[in-house]
Amino acid sequence: MAAKEPHNSAPSGARGTARPATPLPQPGSDGLVLSGARTVLPTGVVEDARLSVEGTRITASPSENAPLIDLTGHWLLPGFVDIHNHGGGGASFSSGTAEQILTGVHTHRLHGTTTLVASTVTDDMDVLARQAGLLSELAEQGDVAGIHFEGPFISPCRKGAHSEALLRDPDPAEVRKLLDAARGHAKMVTLATELPGGIESVRLLAEHGVIAAVGHTDATYEQTVEAIDAGATVATHLYNAMPQIGHRAPGPIAALLEDGRVTVELINDGTHLHPAALQLAFHHAGPDRVAFITDAMDAAGGGDGRFLLGPLEVEVTDGVARLVDGGAIAGSTLTLDRALRRAVTVDRLPVEHAVAALSANPARLLGLYDRVGSLEPGKDADLLVLDADFTLKGVMRKGEWVVAPELP
Repeated sequence: MAAKEPHNSAPSGARGTARPATPLPQPGSDGLVLSGARTVLPTGVVEDARLSVEGTRITASPSENAPLIDLTGHWLLPGFVDIHNHGGGGASFSSGTAEQILTGVHTHRLHGTTTLVASTVTDDMDVLARQAGLLSELAEQGDVAGIHFEGPFISPCRKGAHSEALLRDPDPAEVRKLLDAARGHAKMVTLATELPGGIESVRLLAEHGVIAAVGHTDATYEQTVEAIDAGATVATHLYNAMPQIGHRAPGPIAALLEDGRVTVELINDGTHLHPAALQLAFHHAGPDRVAFITDAMDAAGGGDGRFLLGPLEVEVTDGVARLVDGGAIAGSTLTLDRALRRAVTVDRLPVEHAVAALSANPARLLGLYDRVGSLEPGKDADLLVLDADFTLKGVMRKGEWVVAPELP
């Protein structure tokens, strides 16, 4: 019988302990030493490791006066990096105010995402430009790691939860308008590259150091190969919103999986993908070319009910978001701690492969691996504490506990 996904819960203290739990201190001037955990490092899983934090950084050697925190029986992981996220905690990154956006960012931090790219959805170009201006201010403050434009340059045949009336071909001049509005903080643009202007827009993005992502596309295998050769390097939520593999018409999936230049996004929530499809992606792309994403909308971290995704109304039932009109899947309510637990307990991935898909791989893609994505001296002290069952217990970002684990 297939294993069931563990119940998701918010970070909490240890249960059933003989002694009262004590919240860990914030790192002071002497820093902290975290000891005893099974720690995922770039070289693999290290038993009974020691990791020191001083200020906002991981350090090579601790201060003599640094307090020692015993994490025996726990996991220590790098903070998660989400490159495709539309909101959470009731807040949308596409239409929210700065305060609302920060609420969404904080919601995902509570679930282990210490680096987040804010994604928009299809809307009027002027609306997108205004929201890009707001998000760029938050990027300048360090609250988000950049902006991902998902739409409006996508195929009406594969629109998913995007308003068809607002879709348009990827005219390079209009793509440039969004880049200008983002003031250097555009990280990724999802395109149906087979549309008129698609290949020229991919080249424009590559020239400006912005990721061109193939998604919401009706492209053939050959058209996808052309887009990759032009500079496309990401598959937006592979398998979803694109033609499926055919034995005579392999379509975009085969082209995206086989090319070593492409990182493939996967939404590992149990709704968007069958475990066999996830295993197929890991087998063909390899563990260094997969990035787990949430594709979360504003219901993430909350309950069921009705929400808006851009201009479209969404009904969330039992944690699954679908458009009220038509029933198409509308993003997800996923958080990355759930994606990790499912990957290692249901999909049976090696822990180091799952962690790479949640941290190192997306960090490299964003050009941030010198700062985040692994537990190495000199990098930001973005780290997570999980219990033996992969339930999140603690979140540290830049040396400060967002969620301080309570340990016996």
